[in-house]
Amino acid sequence: MKTRYLTKSRFKLAMECPTKLFYTGKPEYSDQKKQDSFLEALAEGGFQVGELAKCFFPGGADIKSLDAVEALAETQRLLQQEHAIIYEAAIATDKLFIRVDILTKHGNHLNIYECKAKSFDSSHEIPFVSDQGTFDQKWLPYLQDVAFQKYVVKQAYPGFGVSANLLLVDRSARCGINGLNQKFKVVRDSNGRPSVVVPESLPREDLWQQPILQPVCVDPGCQRLYNEMPGKSGAFSDYSEMVEYYATAYVSDNKIASPVSIACGSCEFCTDPDTERQGFKSGKKECWKAMLGWNDSDFESWTVFDLWNFKGKSQLIDAGKIKMDDLSESDIMPRSDAKPGLSVSQRQWLQVQKYQNIDDSVWVDSENLKKQMGQWNYPLHFIDFETTNVALPFNAGRKPYEMVAFQFSHHQIESAGAIAHKGQYLNTKRGVFPNYDFIRELKAQLEGDDGTIFRYSNHENTVLNAIYKQLADDPDVPDRESLMDFIKTITHSGRDCPEAWKGSRDMVDLWDIVKRYYYDPATKGSNSIKDVLPAVLNRSASLQSKYAKPIYGASDGIKSSNFSNWQWIQFHEGEVVNPYKLLPAIFDGKAGMHSDVLYHAEALRDGGAAMTAYARMQFEEMSPGEEQSLRAALLKYCELDTFAMVLIYEAWREIVS
Repeated sequence: MKTRYLTKSRFKLAMECPTKLFYTGKPEYSDQKKQDSFLEALAEGGFQVGELAKCFFPGGADIKSLDAVEALAETQRLLQQEHAIIYEAAIATDKLFIRVDILTKHGNHLNIYECKAKSFDSSHEIPFVSDQGTFDQKWLPYLQDVAFQKYVVKQAYPGFGVSANLLLVDRSARCGINGLNQKFKVVRDSNGRPSVVVPESLPREDLWQQPILQPVCVDPGCQRLYNEMPGKSGAFSDYSEMVEYYATAYVSDNKIASPVSIACGSCEFCTDPDTERQGFKSGKKECWKAMLGWNDSDFESWTVFDLWNFKGKSQLIDAGKIKMDDLSESDIMPRSDAKPGLSVSQRQWLQVQKYQNIDDSVWVDSENLKKQMGQWNYPLHFIDFETTNVALPFNAGRKPYEMVAFQFSHHQIESAGAIAHKGQYLNTKRGVFPNYDFIRELKAQLEGDDGTIFRYSNHENTVLNAIYKQLADDPDVPDRESLMDFIKTITHSGRDCPEAWKGSRDMVDLWDIVKRYYYDPATKGSNSIKDVLPAVLNRSASLQSKYAKPIYGASDGIKSSNFSNWQWIQFHEGEVVNPYKLLPAIFDGKAGMHSDVLYHAEALRDGGAAMTAYARMQFEEMSPGEEQSLRAALLKYCELDTFAMVLIYEAWREIVS
């Protein structure tokens, strides 16, 4: 029988919620985050960063075996040497097991190096502690990870000194190698398990000119965590007791009961209608039935977790107010912010009221919406960007996690109402830094008139600010002044920009307008365009009639770059099908992943699919056919993002006319 160990990933789950130890790894329980770690590592370059780390510790022994017994034996053999460098070292006690990214041995001292794709600025101290003197919540999971590893190593090798280090991406470093991010190719074995291939020709001496990875000793942070974390809940006398408690529970397969808390809102062991139909169990439902005495019908109620952008959820939960029906006006305390439309708190209270009154009617501030729309100049331009922030730079002189803008879509509406997909841009060439060509093409498409430009959320403004800074720092771009001037005309400066501006055509944010002037209970409080769009379509009979016909991409219909005779309105059980669910698969089964993971996983719906697809096209070997299919899917995905804005505009124009 396979030995059950408390590993570092399971210990991380216990830190989030001890009950998760019972659900993890059991096939009968739905795990909504099962693919997230892989996708995140792929999109951000985590696989490449891990392999790059080995270049800074050359000559090590790589323990590739997935069998715990074999890996432990090989590690033990290597540690018999006076000096050793081990990749993926296996260390265990009777109940604990870890794999260390890089373990070095010098005499009787062991150094742990945990490699993370998370970035820091080496010119500043690592902020493990917040200004209030508590652990910084953004860094705490990383510190818990490496502290657990240090504890296990000390338990397994009590006669050794042990130091713990995080190996982090230094965002202040400038890369010394052209095409560094192309040097590390992701390949898969026959079982689909990914690995990274590093060419022998990699100029390792250039890596040391200004190292992208920097080790940070975290021994003081580990010690503080050992001293403080166990007593946080008052349940344990010391760190050893806490670890032993979790290890025993996991090894014995005993469920640790945990109270309902804010952590329940992000619990991965929950079901949706699709997974329930497939017969999966919900760990979250089991917990709440036990702790709250709920039955199946209770889970049909909205809860405080559904309350949009509310910062006081923990206090409501502590007061026993779980269902939205339990809330009163004093819990929300709505107040005006002296601006047109709804303030945040007013919108929150509107959400509660409509739910409690079983009022599913749409709320629109028609007067202010009409005033807003009356300020817009034709032709109207709707744009959407797809971007990524890669850990390993594309070119020498660039820094880790710089903004990379690889795609945009552009729809236009004339004053007479004519709609067209006016243009697009997609650059997936391997190792090419696309930003300057991206902004040149955007400029060419938008500079011909003074029409109002629309975005959805702040992303596009942030991206253009980042490109502005890149241009300002790059004197070798011949047309940089004109590109920078163009950026300033359609944006406003960000908080961290050394100069301030607000462009004459500063983009209008439809997301802000939704939050101020439009609320549909069908969105369940969400303002994501993926949720607002189907709500809008289900309200508008005229849009249903118009787009139930295959006019999109038709020769006598709406011009499209990627669709032909397309019918956007389709129905299922009397409801309009979310147009995003009509998109073709970005990946098929042959590509190692299925489209439902990329399109419909909650954590990946807003741009994550495009980012992951772009990463795969940069880092993985694929056939021309696979690459062509990916490009086609990316173009359709982005075109829908801007057409969704057009549809929302059409619905509002109908409302205020």
